[in-house]
Amino acid sequence: MKLIGYFRSSAAFRVRIALNLKGIAVEHAFRHLRKGEQRAPEYAALNPQKLVPALVLDTGEVLTQSMAILEYLDETHPEPPLLPADPVGRARVRALALIPTADIHPIQNLRVMAYLRQKYDQSEESTFAWSRHWIETGFEAYEAMVANDPRTGLYSHGDRPTMADLCLVPQVFNAARFKVDMSRFPTLQRIHAACLKLPAFDAAQPSKQPDAEP
Repeated sequence: MKLIGYFRSSAAFRVRIALNLKGIAVEHAFRHLRKGEQRAPEYAALNPQKLVPALVLDTGEVLTQSMAILEYLDETHPEPPLLPADPVGRARVRALALIPTADIHPIQNLRVMAYLRQKYDQSEESTFAWSRHWIETGFEAYEAMVANDPRTGLYSHGDRPTMADLCLVPQVFNAARFKVDMSRFPTLQRIHAACLKLPAFDAAQPSKQPDAEP
């Protein structure tokens, strides 16, 4: 398999963590999003959305959308599982995972910020303020959902990492870039710290990727 990503992509970050947790070795390839390499015709032929990540299977089939890739990896490599065994627990984990992946990331990512600057003449400061607002709004909800829930353990759900943690950790990295005050979210800080103690999370950090830049 080959994973096509970008070191700073939150979506690619999620998939890297999953691959590491499950011990799946893949070839890595990169598309520099700030240089627009994802819009090259040969990549658009693989992924018409012109986004990363894309997972190219050994059969030649191409999987896109990080959440679909996570589900595929969990179905084809079930250990360790990314979702709890019980249906209610699975629903809770999926709901938590969707806060960063559906409610935060899509409206504060690179192409949205670029559109705000280009179409509406917003400054860098304004686009950062926009991003901070949506990160903080999502994190307020996530914090409220995990802070006093007995199902929360060392991680977002219980004492082993789940899909929720794979989605939370990259968004916390984004929060640092946008200067979000994380002291407002003590449970998220604690979970993030616990995750980064695991080699699978640590090795997936943007700064540790071959295409990393300052």
